[in-house]
Amino acid sequence: MLKRLRLAAALLAATTTGNVYASDFGTYERQVIPTAVAASPSDKPVEDPAEEPAAEAPASPYTSIMGSSFSCDSSGCGAGACDSAMGCDSLFGDNCGGLFGFGIIKKSDRCFDDFISPMTNPVFFEDPRSLTEARAIFINHNLPAALGGNSVQVYALQLRARLTDRLSLIATKDGFIYTQSPVLDSGTADFAAGLKYNLYRDVCNGRLLSSGFTYEIPSGTNRSLQGNGNGEWHFFVTGATRLGSKGHWISASGLREPNDTNLENRIWYWSNHFDRQIGDRPVYAFTEFNWFNYLSSGNAFGPVEGGDLFNLGAQNVTGNDLVTQAVGTKFKPRGNIEMGLAYEFPLTARQGLLDDRLTADMIFRF
Repeated sequence: MLKRLRLAAALLAATTTGNVYASDFGTYERQVIPTAVAASPSDKPVEDPAEEPAAEAPASPYTSIMGSSFSCDSSGCGAGACDSAMGCDSLFGDNCGGLFGFGIIKKSDRCFDDFISPMTNPVFFEDPRSLTEARAIFINHNLPAALGGNSVQVYALQLRARLTDRLSLIATKDGFIYTQSPVLDSGTADFAAGLKYNLYRDVCNGRLLSSGFTYEIPSGTNRSLQGNGNGEWHFFVTGATRLGSKGHWISASGLREPNDTNLENRIWYWSNHFDRQIGDRPVYAFTEFNWFNYLSSGNAFGPVEGGDLFNLGAQNVTGNDLVTQAVGTKFKPRGNIEMGLAYEFPLTARQGLLDDRLTADMIFRF
């Protein structure tokens, strides 16, 4: 019995002091028998918490809805972070080559896809973003009873092309004017085009500031109240900012400067757009305000303000103000498509050529 106890003690000592041990019964080598434990299907390896993937960022209003999972918050707000995440800017060409691979036209700035474009004062209220797009516009413009009533329909197509990261070519006025008015004829509108340059761009806070100009060629039909004068310059500044998580404010101001102030009026305007996304749906409700101040009088037309579409060279209108408001909605089935409808009416006693107006547009953005 005593020998057995001594043998057990020797074995215990061997397990703690080494693989070789001595006893009263001689020298022994400890045999280490490897064992394998089969992992059950439910067992999972323990991972280092530092290596666990970060939780996916929640959806935000900065997330593009054009099939991209990118968001400003998830990719960071460093310089160029949004552009790098979205990939190279290109159109109809290779991945980074631009139009037909020659780098002529770049894709729209996709870091502000949660914004929508303004609708009213369509010739002059310019979106501050750098965009490549085609915008189809329909306007049903009712004339005041004092001018014979009836209505004017306008069918137009605006084009914009982003030439560089900041410079864009814009074609803002063209189209066909159809009317039932006994004092007007149907015909073509004047043509206007120019350049827009982005001065300031803050992706994380959703702020933009751009400036530019257009020149209107008097190429339209005179009996459609177009084609008058010797050309008109338009100098403008336009900016935008996010308001909270789902709201936006776009504001633009500009000067319309004709080459011949006897045939056309000098006009200053200030346009404002406020919108809010409805829930998480791609639907927006908005309101807009347009203020036109007449800086000079002409001698080509009676004392009637033409507003945005017409510059009549009206007499005795210096200092007059025309203010309008619009309410409407926009739907974005995809990040590169907008469809909108707006109803506009005058707020001032002076109406000019505007009794009320319905505007519809559809934008295809590239």
